[in-house]
Amino acid sequence: MATATAAGAPPGPAASRPRKSVTGTRKTVAVLFLLPALVLLGALVVYPIGYSVVRSFGTNSGHGFAGLDNYKTVFTDDGILTALKNNVIWVVFAPTVSTALGLIFAVLTERVRWGTAFKLVVFMPMAISMLAAGIIFRLVYDQDPGKGVANAVWVSVHDSFAQSSAFPMAHPGRRSPLVAQGGGFVTKDVVHAGRPVALPLVGVAPDKMPGGAKRAAAAQAEPGKVTGTTWQDFTRGKGVGRLGAPDPSELGYPGMRIEAVKDGKVVASAKAAGDGTFTLPAAADGARLRLPAANFREPYNGVQWLGPALVTPAIIGSYVWMWAGFAMVLIAAGLAGVPRELLEAARVDGANEWQVFRRVTVPLLAPVLAVVTVTLMINVLKVFDLVYIIAPGSSQDDANVLALELYRRGFAEGQPGVASAIAVFLLLLVIPVMLFNIRRLRREVRR
Repeated sequence: MATATAAGAPPGPAASRPRKSVTGTRKTVAVLFLLPALVLLGALVVYPIGYSVVRSFGTNSGHGFAGLDNYKTVFTDDGILTALKNNVIWVVFAPTVSTALGLIFAVLTERVRWGTAFKLVVFMPMAISMLAAGIIFRLVYDQDPGKGVANAVWVSVHDSFAQSSAFPMAHPGRRSPLVAQGGGFVTKDVVHAGRPVALPLVGVAPDKMPGGAKRAAAAQAEPGKVTGTTWQDFTRGKGVGRLGAPDPSELGYPGMRIEAVKDGKVVASAKAAGDGTFTLPAAADGARLRLPAANFREPYNGVQWLGPALVTPAIIGSYVWMWAGFAMVLIAAGLAGVPRELLEAARVDGANEWQVFRRVTVPLLAPVLAVVTVTLMINVLKVFDLVYIIAPGSSQDDANVLALELYRRGFAEGQPGVASAIAVFLLLLVIPVMLFNIRRLRREVRR
């Protein structure tokens, strides 16, 4: 009887102790495993955030309480407001363009045999640090077309439609028959048929003369026509050369345009040959000869990519170059999970490829596109390296962003209080985006 009662009795406190002991041991082991990570998290994240918050209410010297003065500076200082405006531009355009390009690349590379190689090339910039990418694009955007790839291409395209002058520095020398007028030059006196005209110029270095330049020749008189020579009259001194007359060592100005002007109207025109000689018809008799300003137009030097107007779009372009590959890889992974039956069903129903892409592919990829866009938004809020390296000193204020302004205030201008306020403000900007991402991920897990 006693044995039965003991066997059927509920377990007492002594029976439950081992289970509690095991549970407590497991918790202790878990805490010990997590402790190094928690210490690092506290030292590298929690403590800096807390210190920045406290420091943002202090004076720049660190020995007093400034209240909200630092935060007032954040919202009233022109430099910080410019940085905030640029951050808005970054958040709107950089993630959008990167995601759009990633989507296009991911969809198109599914249909080509060399899609894997293309993805590798597009993703390769991700292996480059921001510092290296900044140096690369500082060279790409160099103003000199001989160094900067962007301007080399731009100038080549421009010069295909509007050739620059070969004589931008040419001008009349001593005792010249030419005088300046409207960016060009015109003869002091009228010219007459049968009397060769000399139009000497100086100012073009011998190594800068066009390839078609030949030894200058004196023009021969022709009845009923106005002839002449335009050349580089650089020789000086007795026994060295004659001033105002072509010498054997001097070159003509090939392609130089000469116009005959009467009463403000061009009545005839011609272009100089390789030796500088030209011939005008009888209509030029009694006119004044003009070398128009187009002959002396400065060479087109391209676009000032890193000037105040374009520096921010130019830097965003370098960011897109780096991160479009990241977006492409994530979107391609999502695209691999899209049911092909849905795409084929849409095609069977008569949808063209654009309709399939817009009405089927994009909606199915919406969760992935949201992840990529939000991730890039968080990333661009902290952008610093590219702006600091690419933007020259003259344009850095125009390209300024909050992370760069934080660095400048804290380390260059000795204003750690204002820098801490900017850091807290950046944290507040990032938190809503992070919460949105966390909620979205939790919804995905529940599904």
